[in-house]
Amino acid sequence: MKVYYWSPFISNVATTSAVINSIKSIKKFSKNKINCKILNVFKEWDYFKKEIDSYNIDLIDLKTSIDIKNLPTKGFIKSRITYLITYVLSIVKLHLLLKKNKPEFLIIHLITSIPLSLLILFNYETKFILRVSGYPKLNFWRSILWKIANKKLYKIFCPTILTQKLLLRKKVFKKEKLFVVRDPIIDVKDISKKRKDKIDHQFNWIKDKNYILSIGRLSKQKNYKFLIKNFANISKKYPNLDLVIIGEGEEEKKLKDLIKINNLEKKIFLVGKKKNIYPYLSNALFFVLTSDWEDPGFVIIESMFTRKIIFSSNCKNGPIEIIDDHHNGFLYERNDQKDFENKFDLVMKIVSLGKKEKKQILYSAIKKTKLFSLFNHYKDISPHLN
Repeated sequence: MKVYYWSPFISNVATTSAVINSIKSIKKFSKNKINCKILNVFKEWDYFKKEIDSYNIDLIDLKTSIDIKNLPTKGFIKSRITYLITYVLSIVKLHLLLKKNKPEFLIIHLITSIPLSLLILFNYETKFILRVSGYPKLNFWRSILWKIANKKLYKIFCPTILTQKLLLRKKVFKKEKLFVVRDPIIDVKDISKKRKDKIDHQFNWIKDKNYILSIGRLSKQKNYKFLIKNFANISKKYPNLDLVIIGEGEEEKKLKDLIKINNLEKKIFLVGKKKNIYPYLSNALFFVLTSDWEDPGFVIIESMFTRKIIFSSNCKNGPIEIIDDHHNGFLYERNDQKDFENKFDLVMKIVSLGKKEKKQILYSAIKKTKLFSLFNHYKDISPHLN
């Protein structure tokens, strides 16, 4: 059986890990009976070539004659130009590939308009599965495209129960086609290996800091402005506490300016993107997330597995589904400064003094991460690949 993954990306997002881990899961637990391959549209997957080769995952080059390195990717308008170029140069290539190779399944993750347009226009022996990656913004065009494609889509996979309910409530897809297939985030063997690594030499000084950690792309979605502004007040109460932020993105300059305006250059550290986040997580006091939305929120699951207390906004859909407030983590009212500061004090108290309560919370968090293991992903997805 052949399963192709369509997931072209213009920036390094968590979906790339989900695709690789999904294939690892299927290869391992199907005992290589299912042959999974990733479609490399504009050489974007070359960045992961070493990792992909180490897991014996095959790439199929779509031969579009475009290279992501030469395409504009930063900013809304530039990224839309890249999407348009990708659409024009890859749609025929994908059509011909599907007609020739006839894979049993095509799992669609990102830039979904290309395969869905083909599905609407043509008939294939291949079954198309739409994987909803992240919290779905149901703008006019996406809603129309999804509703039209619904008739011919084989199935739709949702990352969370709340997203499944959202799509049902909006009447985008038929109930019988919607299924929850959780992302394969936790690879115990891989994470155990990564946790043994050391913090990058140039940031070795972080080990001596008493810090909380946030991880994510420096974008509006992550709401780092809220975090930085509120940390200005928090640092007065906790003068020995620092904030480390891992990530890069279009908001970097604005955030650096905000840090400077608040005189926090010696308290808040933007350390850039890290291929291995686990050494930084292991040394952190706890993990904080201020996003406007996450679905499901990979770093939440990764932090839970690393036995770190989670302090998150109650944003849709991942955090409010994954985190049971005061049971396996802590939630504050999104964009509410007073609630953020009050809950922050509570988390600090438990992390510093509440050994028994902390132990119970971490135990509950570890149990929750089992839903996102490679094995559980295989249990979720395998019944649909037949």
